[in-house]
Amino acid sequence: MQLETATPQAPVPPPRIGRAHVADIVEFLNAKTPADAADFVAHLPHEWAVEVLDQPTFEWASEVLESLAVEKAVAVLEGMSTDRAADVLRWVEDDVRDRLQALLSPEAKAAIAHLLTYPEDTAGALMTTEFVTVPASWTVQQTLDHIRAVERTRETIYAIYVLDPTSRKLLHIVTLRRLISGEPDAPIASVAQPYAPITTTPFASREDVARLIAKYDLLAIPVIDSTSHLIGICTFDDVIDAMIEEQTEDVQRMGGMEAIDEPYMQISFSEMIKKRAGWLCVLFLSEMLTASAMQVYADELEKAIVLALFVPLVMSSGGNSGSQATSLIIRALALRQVRLRDWYRVAFRELPTGMLLGTILGVIGMIRITVWQELGFFDYGPHWQLLAVTIAASLVGIVTFGSLAGSMLPFILKRLGFDPASSSAPFVATLVDVTGLMIYFSVAYIFLKGTIL
Repeated sequence: MQLETATPQAPVPPPRIGRAHVADIVEFLNAKTPADAADFVAHLPHEWAVEVLDQPTFEWASEVLESLAVEKAVAVLEGMSTDRAADVLRWVEDDVRDRLQALLSPEAKAAIAHLLTYPEDTAGALMTTEFVTVPASWTVQQTLDHIRAVERTRETIYAIYVLDPTSRKLLHIVTLRRLISGEPDAPIASVAQPYAPITTTPFASREDVARLIAKYDLLAIPVIDSTSHLIGICTFDDVIDAMIEEQTEDVQRMGGMEAIDEPYMQISFSEMIKKRAGWLCVLFLSEMLTASAMQVYADELEKAIVLALFVPLVMSSGGNSGSQATSLIIRALALRQVRLRDWYRVAFRELPTGMLLGTILGVIGMIRITVWQELGFFDYGPHWQLLAVTIAASLVGIVTFGSLAGSMLPFILKRLGFDPASSSAPFVATLVDVTGLMIYFSVAYIFLKGTIL
């Protein structure tokens, strides 16, 4: 996107935005440094500054807010949706946050302070307090008039929440489609959804919120407290943004590193090393067990060097099968397709699966050794048939163990209170490497004793 500028001498000159979409402006700013982005936003009209900082995809929102003049920063916060304002303020320096909150209007200050009390990954932190509520005693026409009056101050009007006129508890939900199709003089409750409202609690996880929205095909889900009072709503677009962030973190953990909060091209070199070095050191130390296992079987390797040719083959096969199983179970746990109590069912399912997969790889391994031997590509010695059987049997055992271990590890971590995504593919591969060597050389000893060994 090309933005016209008014002062070429400035690092990031005041823009003439014209008809540019706010998403394009955010993409443009994400490629800049925080200082340049702050200078850009400082020259924007108020409405555009609010739009930009209100976008969840804007990476420098907290840094820009800290850099703005106090008066403009407060005005922007007042114009933003409360949930986004709370998210941005959560990462602002404490002294700056306190100063800005002190200058907010009482309503905005109370709403933002309330949202900041909830943990970051909960529905309470994700919800917005800007929604439309009406008493159950109103008519369809009264509700439509009310929406026209308040729609600019609400994040969404696609659902109207009907409250008990006395207790203010949530009674019904009316979609905008049903509202505009209703008779003007009809009671608002007459166009409400025929079933009880689908709700969640402020301490529900983001994954649970996303699951409910997907299951019931909702645009927003109300958040109620223990007394059934409506305290906020989680909209589907906020949930999508949160789940993209969550999935990104899980993918990074499964890759064997700590989650990175910034775009790849923006993260500093020192931060990149910090995020990756820890896990690499842990995995390196774990792989030392593989070297120790190799030392235990050094005599066997000395007698039959040919066995060493297939060590990478059998080890990688076990690690690959374990990584496959881990990925499948982590995803199934996240989608609630399986629960902790289903661990034994998963084990009984993975056991024959691993055996069959190992058999398939074993047959391929035997064919490979036979072809290479018969065509003269490599001479495996006079006992090459026994070697082929050894490789095949080892693959069955190693792949079976890899599948079983990879599927059980997420259950173990979840039971201990850890994120199953922490069972990264490299960690599973390391675990299977050590045990795979033991299986490999044990099978070799059984089949090759008295011949090669």
